[in-house]
Amino acid sequence: MKWGRPLLTLLTEFFGKSTLESEKTGPIEKQKMSNVVIIKGKNIFSPGNEVNDKILAHMYTLGLTTLTGQAKLKDCFHSFLPARDKIGIKINTIGGKGISTRPNVALCLANSLSENHGGDGKIILWDRTNRELREAGYKLNWNRKGIKIFGTDTQGIGYNQKLVSHLNIGSLFSSIQADQISSSISLAILKDHGLAGVTAGMKNYFGSVHNPNKYHDTNCDPYVAEVFDTNPIKKKHRLSILDGLIIQYHRGPSFHSRWADKQGILIFSFDPVAADSIGWQIIEKFRAKKGLPSLREENREPRYLKTAEKMGLGIADIDKIKIKEVEV
Repeated sequence: MKWGRPLLTLLTEFFGKSTLESEKTGPIEKQKMSNVVIIKGKNIFSPGNEVNDKILAHMYTLGLTTLTGQAKLKDCFHSFLPARDKIGIKINTIGGKGISTRPNVALCLANSLSENHGGDGKIILWDRTNRELREAGYKLNWNRKGIKIFGTDTQGIGYNQKLVSHLNIGSLFSSIQADQISSSISLAILKDHGLAGVTAGMKNYFGSVHNPNKYHDTNCDPYVAEVFDTNPIKKKHRLSILDGLIIQYHRGPSFHSRWADKQGILIFSFDPVAADSIGWQIIEKFRAKKGLPSLREENREPRYLKTAEKMGLGIADIDKIKIKEVEV
């Protein structure tokens, strides 16, 4: 399978042919490499701007099988999720309907987990508040049966009252992240951010602490990396999936249709730093194509990614990231 020209051109121009791969896997350098899989849904959007659920499910299947090397979804999930774990899918609904994790995008993943990894009773789709979830189109569910969908502000949930103090971080963590789950998937929107430069899979976990406003100085560096490095996040994070169905490449994190581009991609990686680094470069190429200055030129380059690499959280060096893409 080959890419559609628009995204292929952008990626090839930036990364070059030696790192960017299509169907064939080339030799891996002796140094440590991280794998990132990009799946493009060519006709993912209907004329009414709705996401085609059948194509979406195929994108998830290809992303997971390509990343894990397993042929069946059940084996994919079992390769990185312990069988008895309670799984949290941290979504992002702060941007409203225009630029939030769509309900069908999150539920497609959750339903696949339920069918292939031990039932829906142990899966929680969650974010900060019930209001934001509702505004993004989610129907809340607190019942024992079915996939649970609720926010940290749900009565009886709230924040674990034990302060987590780590490096420059001092926060209370959502009891969902701290107590109710044992494995976490970050299903984040890929978008520009006025302070951080880029918000994606790692910064998505700012939604798990009670005081994210404290961590936006100096382009969120080192805070994105240090929040991720805390035990409630690092010990539970299993997979990053970046939702690039619509990419907000300027004036984020809120939705501005003028600077939003339908690309229909999902990005998968076990390396949270590599996933976000590739997301960053995709945003930079859209900015350049539209005549916008680079994030570095606007003094908001996401330096927290290099900090995260120095802390051993993953790979930010593009030369050490192997990309594989498939179009459906």
